Order: sequence, then structure tokens, then C-alpha cells
Amino acid sequence: MGVVLKNLRKEFESPDENRRKVVAVDDVSLNIKEGELVTLLGPSGCGKTTALRMISGFEIPTAGKIYFGDLEVTNLPPDRRDSAMVFQNYAIFPHLTVQDNVGFGLTVRKMSKPEIAQRVDAILDLVGLAGKGKRMPDQLSGGQQQRVALARAIVNEPSVLLFDEPLSNLDAKLREQMRSEIRRIQQHLGITAVYVTHDQAEAMAISDRIVVMNEGRIEQAGTPMEIYNRPNSAFVADFIGKVNFIEGEVVKSVGKTVDVEMWDQVITVEHTQQLNPGTKVQLVLRPEAVHLGREQSYATGVVSSVVYLGSMVEYTVLVQGTSIQAEVSSPIEHGIYNEGDQVNVYFSPKVLHLLVK
Repeated sequence: MGVVLKNLRKEFESPDENRRKVVAVDDVSLNIKEGELVTLLGPSGCGKTTALRMISGFEIPTAGKIYFGDLEVTNLPPDRRDSAMVFQNYAIFPHLTVQDNVGFGLTVRKMSKPEIAQRVDAILDLVGLAGKGKRMPDQLSGGQQQRVALARAIVNEPSVLLFDEPLSNLDAKLREQMRSEIRRIQQHLGITAVYVTHDQAEAMAISDRIVVMNEGRIEQAGTPMEIYNRPNSAFVADFIGKVNFIEGEVVKSVGKTVDVEMWDQVITVEHTQQLNPGTKVQLVLRPEAVHLGREQSYATGVVSSVVYLGSMVEYTVLVQGTSIQAEVSSPIEHGIYNEGDQVNVYFSPKVLHLLVK
């Protein structure tokens, strides 16, 4: 079952004495396909959690409509929607065993005990908790508790699964493990999922599509590769990973390429839109695409900072008044530059993405 949002809007009253209207979600339209995992991504206050709460039924839209398949659910309460939510704080019952937590919803639906036991055992096996059904929540690690919350959400076989920053309470290594598990289970079940996070790496790793939100609106929606390599705004480029912005000016625009002058050089960049000579542009350049050396280059710079991270070194290089970030992998193989070293800066024109200012 897919999910469709049509011109969704949510207003709140400000808590101050003026009672101003605050728009949390502003005219959001989105079509989520059946079996797709879509992540709502953005900074705090961008509207992603409010949008998720409207999909779940915990908030009612000020305007717009929500559909699960062909059924409009805009004003239905959560218990009348074919969906389940996995919360940030797990929300599991501390006084119930793992199997009783997972089977709670089935008990409410008055299923028979043998059927409940069969479904709970199958789900616990799916989420990697086989043999732990008799344990109490306080006997589990944080990752295991999150698996219990996930199992409880999917045991009822909902058509839509919703995630509200479910991994934010876990440490970094466990987050990576759990996001892979969530993706595996979602794909195994073929369930439609909407996932909210502010973690860019998490969104990139888990999503079929990412929806980047800013100030209540959708800035861009696309696959992780599209969002990262072809952002449609400086906000998206800057929010997804690290980025260098290089100022330039259009010299010539022919077909699907644009000649841009930057750093006293003219570089040909792929771009479908025709631009007039003299148009000011920004070139988006990711740090991992920057090469440092003493031979071929577009410009010469001076290393102003060096951060050693084991598997790579992060450099900041000052080039004609602009600070350029470069990430160089395998430093034990390539060696390490020091602050004050003069280096040549090179990159392939293919990695550049052009934004009109």
C-alpha cells in the first residue's frame, strides 16, 4: 500500500501572548510507492516530524489530504489507520516480558494464544531475538530494546511502517548495525516505510528516496545518489555531507555543457540549462573528489589545517582566498602533508555540479 500526501499543511499557535500562527508544514505533496522506504531528512524545526505525525494520525492537518492506497485517512485516529510507529524512546512496557511486549497488540485483538505465540516467535526470529522472549526489557541492551520495538510494530502486519528517529539513542557502531537490520527487514517484508532522521549518513544508507525538508517545505526529493551528486540548491548540497562551493562565471553555454571561469581557468561543466555569459554560478565540489599533489592542477594552494582520522586525512587548503576541503584516503600509502605545505589542487570536471546563484 502506497502513501500519498496532497498539499499538506499544518499550523500551530505560538506559545507567546501574540498567538501567532506558526506554519510547521507548508503545502507538502509526496507520492510514496508501495514497498518503498522514503526518509524525511532535515534540520531541527524543518517539519519532518510534524509530517510523520500527520501520516500516523497523531496530528490532524490544517489543510490537505492523506491517502493510504485509495483510502483517505486524513482525519482518522491512529488506531483506524493500517500503520504502526517505531518511536525514538522504544516505548516498550517495562513490566512485560519481550514476548508479551511484542504480542500485546495481538492480545488486544483477541487472537488465540497459540496463534499469538506462533507469530511472536516468527517475528522475534526475524529481528534477531530468537530465544530471548522470556527476558524483561531491563535485561536487554539498547539495541535489543529497539529490536523489541520494531518487532511489536511489525507483528500486526501493518501496510505502512513509520519510524521517528528510532536510532538516535544508540551509539555510533550500534546505529550502523541497526540501520542495516531495519533495511533488511523492511525489504524482506516488502512494507511501505516512512523514516524520519536528521542524520545524513543514516538517510543515505537506508533509503530508496530521500526527501530533504527546510522550513516546512520540500527542497528536493530523489534517490540518495541524486541528492548527493546533483543537489538542486545550496541548502541541499550543504546539508548532505561536506561540500566546497567555488564561485564562477559563465563564459559560454552550448548544448548540455557550460564553460565556467574559475580560479583564472575555464572549465567545461555538464549542465542542461542554457545560461547567458556573465551569469554568476556556484560549483559544487565534494571533498573526496579533490586531489592534492605537486603536478597536474587547476590551482596552487597552501595547507592550512590537517586532521588525521586513521583511514583518511581531512585537509583544508587555502586557494586564492577560498578554503577548500579535501579528504585523502589511505594516508599510510599516500603520505601526509603538513600545515604550510604548498600543494596543487586537482579534480575531474565530471565531479562538478553547477548551481545558479
